[in-house]
Amino acid sequence: MEPVDHAVELLTGSKFAILTGAGISTDSGIPDYRGPDSPPRNPMTFQQFTGSEQIRRHYWARNHVGYRHMREVNPNDGHRAVGRLEARGLALGVITQNVDLLHERAGSNNVIDLHGRGDTVVCMNCGTRYPRAYIQLRLDLANPNFDVEVADVEIAPDADAVLEQTENFVVPPCEICGGILKPWIVFFGENVPRERVERSYAMVDEADALLVLGSSLAVASGLRFVNHAARAGKPVVIVNRGSTRGDDQATLKLDAGTTETALAIERGLAAR
Repeated sequence: MEPVDHAVELLTGSKFAILTGAGISTDSGIPDYRGPDSPPRNPMTFQQFTGSEQIRRHYWARNHVGYRHMREVNPNDGHRAVGRLEARGLALGVITQNVDLLHERAGSNNVIDLHGRGDTVVCMNCGTRYPRAYIQLRLDLANPNFDVEVADVEIAPDADAVLEQTENFVVPPCEICGGILKPWIVFFGENVPRERVERSYAMVDEADALLVLGSSLAVASGLRFVNHAARAGKPVVIVNRGSTRGDDQATLKLDAGTTETALAIERGLAAR
């Protein structure tokens, strides 16, 4: 039996949850952290961001450039296949480790943004939230001579960009209290809010199976749901290029591209 056919067989007759990682967005032009061809990454940690004004300035300068790229990115066929699986009543919803909101834009309705949302900025002091597009305008006004072009730099995940000179970049404070602004995303070293974790567990508990698309499961925030489903005796299908930390828990592992495999699984289930 072909691996995709086996995946379809495991998922047929069930309502399954879908867990996605950066690999589902690579075909939209967003690089991942741990793919086989990905360069080494040193993502900023929560402790670095909160501990140094200089590092925050560096982060926001890079994010200011990376955001220009991210706002032009569109969902790909893999995102759309996931949305249709939910619309067909086959998938309960999506737990995503991505912050790009491409699942929502592709039509998925029940999405848990496990690591937050890239379209929102929050004040770490008073909790005021701002649209990321509004903060982009404030950054533009505060840095009129900062003219780095997206085409001239390497774009990294999470709207980051690789820049060297950022020491003169100006980061505006919260308009309400003057506090520190932070993207409403979970940094490395930061805990995922408990409410999102509980909703994700509830989705996995309600599901009959779990389909993982494009995640190396290198961090515990996603791996725990694979372990949870496996302990409950539910089929776990993992689609990812390269090995994952959840391979030993998988009922089936497909070392394959996420977009084409998601489309093939959708076609197979629709034909049943």
